Amino acid sequence: MADGNIIFLNGTSSAGKTTLALALQALFDEPYQHMALDQFRDGLPAKYRGLNSPPETTGARGLNVVPVTDGNNAHTAICFGEDGQRLLKGMRRAIAEISRAGNHVIIDDIILDPAFLDDYLDVMHGLPLYFVGVRCPIEVINERESSRLGRFPGTAEGHLHTCHAHDCYDVEVDTSAASPDECAASVVARVNAGPPDAFDRLRQRNHPRS
Repeated sequence: MADGNIIFLNGTSSAGKTTLALALQALFDEPYQHMALDQFRDGLPAKYRGLNSPPETTGARGLNVVPVTDGNNAHTAICFGEDGQRLLKGMRRAIAEISRAGNHVIIDDIILDPAFLDDYLDVMHGLPLYFVGVRCPIEVINERESSRLGRFPGTAEGHLHTCHAHDCYDVEVDTSAASPDECAASVVARVNAGPPDAFDRLRQRNHPRS
């Protein structure tokens, strides 16, 4: 059985990944399973979803939302403790196995740490994964965050640079400059153009063979 395609949408919180995922599902003739970080986060017990939880508590061991002040710049950090990081490792491996069973997948995630990308590069080796950079100016993201329930101001700003630090994609879209359908059409055009290569380029760059 052929492996299913994987479309990995990487972008900050409120960049428009979920809206783009839904547009892609509508555009493709074949079913694409949407698998989002938020779904796995929400599946954690409530006590493991922390809000500025102190060290050694369940909130800190799972997913902890922490206010950060850097000089005059205040933002919000998303921190995964030991239990949260173990869940993320399982999420990546579950996605890989769903693809290997012949299912197409859309990943909706954020590269919050370079180690997360390294794990993706390892786990997804040999699978047809199209890496999509979902971009949006911080001013637009901040406006979106302020109008969304359950979102803390400055969340995206806290991981904006880390999210795209690798700067290597199969295709990039700007959700402030194009509609969801236009962004989805760009992604579909890249999939139809041929095999992906961004993850291969990142592997060669991050772990060159001697």
